[in-house]
Order: sequence, then structure tokens, then C-alpha cells
Amino acid sequence: VEMPTVILGDPAYPLMPWLMKPYTGALDTEKELFNYRLSKCRMVVECAFGRLKGRWRSLLTRSDLSQKNIPIVIAACCVLHNLCETKGETFMVGWEVEANRLAADYAQPDTRAIRRSQRDALRIREALKASFQTDQGNQ
Repeated sequence: VEMPTVILGDPAYPLMPWLMKPYTGALDTEKELFNYRLSKCRMVVECAFGRLKGRWRSLLTRSDLSQKNIPIVIAACCVLHNLCETKGETFMVGWEVEANRLAADYAQPDTRAIRRSQRDALRIREALKASFQTDQGNQ
């Protein structure tokens, strides 16, 4: 199975080839390990994005930029944020708290309409699950 780049989601999202979510229902040991490792990865990502949004609150507001330029602005914020993190620049805890408060005001898209899991997504998740059972998947 070719392993694409994926977004990590929680159980509320649909399983898609580009969006991995945990297993639900009765879980065997392999599925529990997959869910545990997926959760650990999501925590790291959520922390990083929380800090990014805290430092660059413009990412939380509606933008008047053209859609073509938005990815460039986001990439610039990421590069500058990583530079600030690497150089040990001050990060105020209140920034992240305020960013989370602002983000809570934005409605999220409804995902209930998408119910079916695609065969490709199931194959990708199974391949990831198998990888997570190895020592290499523990890194």
C-alpha cells in the first residue's frame, strides 16, 4: 500500500484516504495500539498548532487575501514560528489561551453527511496499523 500524507482526525470525522481516524467499537490489541499512537501524534500536532495560532492570531481571522495567496501566508507563518521556536523567542501562555478562545467562536463544518469509509482509506489505515506494531513504528 502506498502511504500518502494524511491528516490526523478524531472519531467525529469520516475515514478518508487523506484523513485517518481511530478505530471505534470492540478493539483488539493491535487496534488499541494504533489508536494510542494516533492519539499521541495528534497531541503533538494540536500543541504545535495551538502555539502557531497563539503567535499568529491572524490565522484565526477571516482573510481578505486572494485564495491563491493564503497558502503562502500560512507557510510564512509556519516558517517564522519555527524560527521563533528554534531561537527560544518568548511565547506567552496567554497567547494560546486567547487563540483557543477565538477559535471556539468559529463554526466547524458538519461531517455527518459523509458516512461511508472508502476502501482505500481502510487499506491505508490497516497498513499504518501494521506499521505501528513494529519497533520502527514506535519511533
